[in-house]
Formats: sequence, C-alpha cells, structure tokens
Amino acid sequence: MILKKNVGYTDSILRVILGTLIIGLGIYVDSYWGFIGLIPVLSGAVSFCPVYRFLNASTINPNLEREN
Repeated sequence: MILKKNVGYTDSILRVILGTLIIGLGIYVDSYWGFIGLIPVLSGAVSFCPVYRFLNASTINPNLEREN
C-alpha cells in the first residue's frame, strides 16, 4: 500500500510543532501522555494522515507543494 500525501506543507509544519510541544509537556510533567505527541509529529513528517484518508480529505495545494 502506497501512502499518498494528503497533508499540506503548512499543516505538516503545524503538526510537527504541536506534536513537539505535547512531547515536551509530557516530559515536563513526567507523564507518559507525552507519547501522544508522536502521532502528529510522524504524520507531519511523512505528510500522510490516516484520518484524512478515511474522510477523503486533503490539505494539499498543488500549486505550492514541495517536491517529494
């Protein structure tokens, strides 16, 4: 199964930032809940979101997207 990109550039950057903040907060409060931050970081890094695929949604702007 090939993962076709469905997360745009801006969405990807926001996911990585938000995920990093969640991980940092989890470390700060010494909680395992920080592992939830890995989900947005990974989906932002690979530009693929399974929820978007299920909903047949995409935030990609074909005119402004980066190369592979």
